Amino acid sequence: MTIENTDTQPLIQKIKSMGLVSQIIIAIILASLLATIAPESAKSFSVLGQLFVNALKAVAPVLIFVLVMSSIANQKPNNEANLKPIIGLYFIGTLSAAFIAVVLSFLFPTTLTLDIASAVANPPQGLGEVITTLAFKVVENPVQAIISGNFIAVLAWGIGLGIALKHSSPSTKAMVHDFSEAITGIVRLVIRLAPIGIFGLVANTIASTGFSVFAEYGQLLTVLVGSMLIIALIVNPLIVYLMTKKNPYPLVFTCLKESGITAFFTRSSAANVPINLALCKKLNLHEDTYSISIPLGSAINMAGAAITVTVLTLATANSLGIEIDFPTALLLCVVASISACGSSGVAGGSLLLIPLACSLFGVPNDVAMQVVAIGFIIGVIQDSAETALNSSTDVVFTAAASHHLHK
Repeated sequence: MTIENTDTQPLIQKIKSMGLVSQIIIAIILASLLATIAPESAKSFSVLGQLFVNALKAVAPVLIFVLVMSSIANQKPNNEANLKPIIGLYFIGTLSAAFIAVVLSFLFPTTLTLDIASAVANPPQGLGEVITTLAFKVVENPVQAIISGNFIAVLAWGIGLGIALKHSSPSTKAMVHDFSEAITGIVRLVIRLAPIGIFGLVANTIASTGFSVFAEYGQLLTVLVGSMLIIALIVNPLIVYLMTKKNPYPLVFTCLKESGITAFFTRSSAANVPINLALCKKLNLHEDTYSISIPLGSAINMAGAAITVTVLTLATANSLGIEIDFPTALLLCVVASISACGSSGVAGGSLLLIPLACSLFGVPNDVAMQVVAIGFIIGVIQDSAETALNSSTDVVFTAAASHHLHK
């Protein structure tokens, strides 16, 4: 006779039906309790965190390679005329976001608690060495680049093959797109396991270092969210004013209210596209413009992602004692802005770009992936704020450019 525990089954089913954010919060609470009550037992769960980090290491290079190649290969050729000003604003906004993140990271340097006992960093000696290292990494064999986690070469080969495939047959482009969707599906599966991995990471960290680690995460979040607020409330309004010569704040606040709040809770720019399309219609924008710019912006307008990549990369460098001068940090702005445009459409997708940026400074891949895991821990707030900034800015810049184009 089989005896089923009917009391626990509804609880398990309820947890399964929760969103990823709720599951991560529960995992953090349970891990904190376990580390407080039985610290030695908590340390034994570190294997769950290690498995999660290794899974991220496995999928990240392939994801970046395929996503970049697919997005470039499948670009529509005849939609560029009226989109050029909007695309220009998207890139300026993303680059400005990375720059603000660099400034705040220099003003309020953050360090992270990382396992660096066996890590050997090879920090560059200034901008010249960074550029030289960058050039040599670009020309590495693509298969070896994916195996070794050389994200610079992965990005370069993805761009190169994407450009080459732009003139391929529709069936080839469809195959590349389908392959991209398949890899993204695997990444979603890995990210769905984040609560389990984070449980192991948090339990082991608190058992080893105590609750002081949360104060460290608080400072990191302050820099991240502070950068995003500066972009949303100061930089974006300034860009809109320069385009329209009008008070930008009614438009900015409308977009934050009707697009940003929804995106904060959905944590997906792609899922917020229908909301943004309806908002553009409400703002009486030209449908021929916003019907293209809004879906495009959900994929390439990634100011929040650029901030996340920049802040966490500089925090990693600080943790390893790597000194980065300001010109080298400006190069990081460009790399973060370009790579953010290839950010995955899944929640937390921008975190997988961190190893790419870290590789500029000789940070070992194992250490970079620990930082990615920390990103998932703080993602309860970080990813929500990032998505709110990204999605609301799509409408802000579309409205500003539409006014410029049709005035």
